Amino acid sequence: MDNAILFTHLNDFIFCPVSIYFHQLYGNQAEITYQKEDQLLGIFAHNTIDNQSYSSSKKILQGIDCYCEKYNLVGKIDLYDIERKTLTERKRTIKTIFDGYVFQLYAQYFSLREIGYDCKVIRLYSYTDNRLYQQSLPEQNKDMLMKFEALIKEIRECNVETYIQTNKSKCQHCIYEPACDRSLL
Repeated sequence: MDNAILFTHLNDFIFCPVSIYFHQLYGNQAEITYQKEDQLLGIFAHNTIDNQSYSSSKKILQGIDCYCEKYNLVGKIDLYDIERKTLTERKRTIKTIFDGYVFQLYAQYFSLREIGYDCKVIRLYSYTDNRLYQQSLPEQNKDMLMKFEALIKEIRECNVETYIQTNKSKCQHCIYEPACDRSLL
């Protein structure tokens, strides 16, 4: 598991590779000291998964640690319904389905498959408006699968010291912007 990529880093890296550095830098501090309201509300919305109190049903896996050997990825499964063979990645609010969200689902999907679970449905869930967004399985969407694999390669080859942000909007929405030496603001 050396150099394993966290499931969440797939989404974070697309936003900005430098955000991963800051997340690790601030990692042991209380979130309230550096996160904004949206991030804190997201953590709150995810609490039932993280503490495995979303459901008491034995057919629902929740918040379990998983590893994907094929891609050397590690993270937690949000929800997997064993009977329905359905994997759900929960987000506080989904306004746009970003590739990073789908890639987190792919990481969870491949991890579940490696440990013997048959996953037939993958979907995103938006907590605030109670909406589900079913996604194609990786085998059904070759373009997204290729983008997923290209992203993993890009993460492994990235040199954060030479990274230059070019999207001002990302800086405007970044919780680490005040501490970042590469901010475009």
